[in-house]
Amino acid sequence: MLTQGGFDLDIRRPPLGDVLPETLDGHAGAVVFGGPMSANDGDEFVKRETDWLAVPLKENRPFLGICLGAQMLANHLGGKVEAHDKGLVEIGWYPLKATEAGRALMHWPEMVYQFHREGFSLPRDATLLATAETYPNQAFRYGENAWGIQFHAELTLMMMQRWVVRGAQRFTLPGAQPGRDHLGGRLIWDMHLKRWLGDLLTTVFGKPQKMSE
Repeated sequence: MLTQGGFDLDIRRPPLGDVLPETLDGHAGAVVFGGPMSANDGDEFVKRETDWLAVPLKENRPFLGICLGAQMLANHLGGKVEAHDKGLVEIGWYPLKATEAGRALMHWPEMVYQFHREGFSLPRDATLLATAETYPNQAFRYGENAWGIQFHAELTLMMMQRWVVRGAQRFTLPGAQPGRDHLGGRLIWDMHLKRWLGDLLTTVFGKPQKMSE
């Protein structure tokens, strides 16, 4: 969707040893995606990527953290990332409710796709944009340009199919939904989620300068 909007992508993979940019000069912003690891893991790349968030924050560049990326942002800002006190997970489709601040920004979907076993506390001075029953902190904004989103709007159908196959062992966790409900829910709710994602990307990153000049 970003490339369709006119952006070029500079893809870095810290778990594979890719170096992260020292500055975002020349970049419209940054996105940190999800992953099966925890934001609390002691792996070198987890700490390096979390510490790197100082770059977009200091330079006030647009940043979007999705799932693990949002949890890294919460950790970086002094929040906590931890499992539900009753062991519940969100793996499948779950209701979402926008806060007053969230509704003032855009229209939000009623159902979103989740695949996580941990959540995050709301960092100090952050604004909560969306909430849910099991994990109350679903989306937040920090400052002008930093955004954290717990749920997944970025999955293609092929990605969801791969997650359902490779992550099937997690469907027995308390609160998780069976794989058929993941794919069935997509037929109903994905169009609304994708429309919201388009609105979010425009809100966060705007339009490429080369297109708006």
